[in-house]
Amino acid sequence: MENRVKKFRKKPVVIEAVQWNGRNLVEVITFMDGGIERNCKAAEMWWDNYVDLVDRKGFKIYTLEGLMDADIGDWIIKGVAGEFYPCKQDIFVQTYELV
Repeated sequence: MENRVKKFRKKPVVIEAVQWNGRNLVEVITFMDGGIERNCKAAEMWWDNYVDLVDRKGFKIYTLEGLMDADIGDWIIKGVAGEFYPCKQDIFVQTYELV
């Protein structure tokens, strides 16, 4: 049987995303977890302690591929299966357009 290279087109998908700017932690957590009360419970710490942790160690997201850093300027994307992951600004601009 002949093995041939085939071409594929990425299916058009509408995603939701918010850009992490280093000052909008409440907005990002609300987008990802539904609010800071829920996040504090999931993180098993008080909100102020969580903010301090993000300030010291950076914003981290648990993705399907493991723990990833979200740098300032990254977009936080909600994937088709409800998962979240960071995406660099240049890749985001090349891949997505506002609907």
